[in-house]
Amino acid sequence: MEKEYQETIFSKIISKEIPANIVYQDELVTAFRDISPQAKTHILIIPNKFIPTINHVKSEDELVLGRMITTASKLAKEEGIAEDGYRLIMNCNKHGGQEVFHIHMHLVGGEPLGKMLSI
Repeated sequence: MEKEYQETIFSKIISKEIPANIVYQDELVTAFRDISPQAKTHILIIPNKFIPTINHVKSEDELVLGRMITTASKLAKEEGIAEDGYRLIMNCNKHGGQEVFHIHMHLVGGEPLGKMLSI
């Protein structure tokens, strides 16, 4: 039996029902500063379309996923972190660390980030 997903706080940020520090928005994606940053630069990039997890991505979502990456590249340049480097992170489900069930990409940088995993 597949888990039921409901739209999240991200949907309200996209529609501007609740405030967020939005740094970019177009017809496909919205990007805003994380309220609990884990690095000097920490921006969330989300599709405007509700997709709960990476497991729910369909072939017709390829354009929006590509836009998420090109938006990350654009924002990294604007934030001045592109040359030194940054990390893009997407989590999927409980073991992957996903907390909000609307896919999102973390753009983090502005300082050395260390190892990816500390297992």
